[in-house]
Amino acid sequence: MSRKVRIGIDVGGTFTDAVAIDNETYEVISTKKIPTTHKDGVATGIIQIVNDLLIENHIDPNDVVFIAHGTTQATNALLEGDVARVGIVGMGTGSDAKSSKKETKIGDIELSKGKYLKTDSTFIDSKELSDELINEEITKLLDNNCEVIVASGAFSVDDPSEELKIQEVASKRRLLFTAGHEMSELYGLKMRTATAVINASLIPKMIVTANMTEEAVKGTNIGTELMIMRCDGGVMNVEEVRKRPILTMLSGLAAGVAGALMYEKITDGIFFETGGTSVDISVIKNGKVMIKYAQVGGHKTYLQSLDVRTLGLAGGTMIQIRDSEIVDIGPRSAHIAGVSYECFEEAKEMVSATCHLISPKEGDPSDYAIVEDQNGRRFSPTLCGAANLLGYVPKGDYAEGNIETSKVAWDAVGKLLNLSGEEAAKKALDMATEKLKEVVDSLIEEYELDPKMLVLVGGGGSAPVLVPALAEKYGENMKWKVSNNAPYISTIGVALAMVRETLERSIGNPSKSDIKEIRQDIIEKIVKSGALEETVDVSVEVDAEHSILRAIATGATELRSKDMGISKLSAEELQKRAVTTLNFDKVAAKGHAGRWSVFSGQIIKKKFFGLIKSKQQPVAVLDNEGVARFKNQNADYLSFSKDNYVEFDEFLYDNTSFGDANATIPRIFLFYREKMLDLTGMQTADQLKSIMDEEISNLDNSEKIIAVAYN
Repeated sequence: MSRKVRIGIDVGGTFTDAVAIDNETYEVISTKKIPTTHKDGVATGIIQIVNDLLIENHIDPNDVVFIAHGTTQATNALLEGDVARVGIVGMGTGSDAKSSKKETKIGDIELSKGKYLKTDSTFIDSKELSDELINEEITKLLDNNCEVIVASGAFSVDDPSEELKIQEVASKRRLLFTAGHEMSELYGLKMRTATAVINASLIPKMIVTANMTEEAVKGTNIGTELMIMRCDGGVMNVEEVRKRPILTMLSGLAAGVAGALMYEKITDGIFFETGGTSVDISVIKNGKVMIKYAQVGGHKTYLQSLDVRTLGLAGGTMIQIRDSEIVDIGPRSAHIAGVSYECFEEAKEMVSATCHLISPKEGDPSDYAIVEDQNGRRFSPTLCGAANLLGYVPKGDYAEGNIETSKVAWDAVGKLLNLSGEEAAKKALDMATEKLKEVVDSLIEEYELDPKMLVLVGGGGSAPVLVPALAEKYGENMKWKVSNNAPYISTIGVALAMVRETLERSIGNPSKSDIKEIRQDIIEKIVKSGALEETVDVSVEVDAEHSILRAIATGATELRSKDMGISKLSAEELQKRAVTTLNFDKVAAKGHAGRWSVFSGQIIKKKFFGLIKSKQQPVAVLDNEGVARFKNQNADYLSFSKDNYVEFDEFLYDNTSFGDANATIPRIFLFYREKMLDLTGMQTADQLKSIMDEEISNLDNSEKIIAVAYN
């Protein structure tokens, strides 16, 4: 029987990468890298690399059940200012007209130094809205060379009819168009308009790219629908890209952490995608990537993208030396200075070297270190070379370099610093990891992560350059790993990504009907983006502080046929995994539900000479394969059947905190059948139980459910 395959494609400025993955086991079948075909169009390279994967691995095109493409087109277009001029039709009436006119007049948005997204604005009083007036105002915008029209009305979140009327007129004139309410259902006219404007500016370029990529995939005879990577770690179909290209912005950053999440099955971790020039740092908590609103050119938007922190530290990072001291690391890299890494040179070619200080680019300080060998050739002492010299890079790794040439180069640096080469390399790497640690510490605090439960995960071509040394700085209790196939982790993330959609509404205290309605609407929306309804999972959150009701849906493009029991571990093996997960040897299985098992133990701490005792209850929930989907050093749990719902009511009450003003419910997860239901965003017991009732309605009365609660 032929195996089903998933394919991921990542087109970069220099190389196009592709990966083929077994849909059942997630085993990487093959990886491929070719130079990006700029001259003949990137479509040529896509057809070539996919056909090579199919032929070399004897894969029938009909056996490809999923194919996705990660594109930097939108990000590059914004960075380079290669965007369309946008015409904005603002609307409002009465006392709100003046403020609406001001908030829909966005002006020009600076994308990068000297690069702007240009806009023109007009305003129509909603009471005077007519086809004739709309046509007149659109014509004025077109006369000012606007290529795409945006309609943004003051109250379109509640009633989009005015924006739809503009859309109807624009459609008859075959104009490209974005409506504000399509971008977000949240109040905040200025942010909604800015989001719509940025989206509209990308449409002409992205339509060309989407069409080209779609045709390229058709040229490989693969019948399944092409999906495109989103900035939140999910994918959507090409038709949605044509309407909402803004969602592909920053998607390259999301692909790597999506790979770590799906491929490495991380529960709680910090992911580092390390290249030659920079490292992107992101957070995984409770098996989910952390998301925030993106900003473009100083404008806040309603675009939900991966929360990523980028530092100018990576494999090729150079060092700055002043007064015989290393004063800084980066941000310049060997690539920018136009010199090679010291560690990728043949030993016989570099037998001695002297250290000099240069300015990598005009305007840079002239204190960046390079070395010149006996033949007058120049190389950069890099963090990659330092990590190789100090033994952090394992044999056979993509980042493995020549230790002998690294030693020659760092000895030359050390001579300038009155240190040995190893001492100089260690000082440089220590300075780099100290910068990383500041960012990691802030993420741990911001997302309330438990360092004892974390794993630091390295991805990218320079994965082992920074992560092992950073973990060492935290001490022996910090877990770390370099992901398998680290150089291809972003492409793997593209291949394994799920369809994803988010829907937000401005509702402060949502009722049961509000929650039910948003749940139905998000399912309809994700199906339009390419997911099969039978595969869709929905998570609903209530952000009381900002009066936002949020629904997040994920789904697959095909019915997953993977037998979850194919690699089912024995009870003894699961027990061992639980011990490792919780760093505690006295844990036991406390309940089972579907493919889930809950493990717990108890730690008693004594204070004041044993007079006061405190109890701590570590809890982990593992699936049949031994992957922890929940872990916490102090939580409560309950295993109950659907017909004993009263047990859950008591459990919820027991874990609720009661103050003078109100009751604060705990954060709750439910596990049953194949599903993990995240209820941590609920603010009241009624909200929580309304979603719970909806979700478990199809269960048999005798079916088991595991609940975990923590504060």
